[in-house]
Amino acid sequence: MAVATLVILSAMTPLKRILLVDDLTPLRQSLIDHLRLGGDFEIDGADTGGDALARVGGGGYDAIIIESRLSDMAGRDLARRLRDEGACCPLILLALPEGEAGSGGPESDGIDVVVKPFRIGVLLALLRTRVRDTNRDQAAVFPVGHYMFRPVAKLLVDEARAHTVRLTEKETAILSHLCRAGRAVTTREVLLGAIWGYQAGVDTHTLETHIYRLRRKIEHDPANAQILITEPGGYRLGG
Repeated sequence: MAVATLVILSAMTPLKRILLVDDLTPLRQSLIDHLRLGGDFEIDGADTGGDALARVGGGGYDAIIIESRLSDMAGRDLARRLRDEGACCPLILLALPEGEAGSGGPESDGIDVVVKPFRIGVLLALLRTRVRDTNRDQAAVFPVGHYMFRPVAKLLVDEARAHTVRLTEKETAILSHLCRAGRAVTTREVLLGAIWGYQAGVDTHTLETHIYRLRRKIEHDPANAQILITEPGGYRLGG
């Protein structure tokens, strides 16, 4: 009976949706087959960066795996465009040792790198960790000043005053990174890299503009900020 119950519960657990972007069809299909064996994921395939951008525009993916060398654009360029267009899910780049990622590992722009050749177990472990952590962050509610911050809904809620502040994608990403830092200062460079991915034309002025607009939404006196505080080199959340 217990075994049957476990099987039923497992069947009811929705699979996490993963997009794999690789223009070499046989290799893409082989990797899809291996990832499906883990039993956690439903895998879709895209063979170009343009195809990936069109698919992600509809949303719904829990992570995206990107081959570093695509026929229409570099994998890292695709990752940056996905971030710029609002993709907040984990991005994993599959790179050659001499590729643009160097020796691999988590990058400052929020893209994880797995260096080829790799063991499928290594990729699965990273994928599960990133999806789990992202889901946990989205389900969490964080105190931010006198608000409760609900990242998945892109809302700040002041229950005492029955007041709700709606946030943009970028404002939500800024507050999420500052919440994870606690009371520590997050540098401008880290925020720029994590949210915009160092794309061309984006500099500290872009970040400062978003901070300015966010303060106007949440601070009683934006010129004397008590919630979103400027520190030498970056920002932190106040009490």
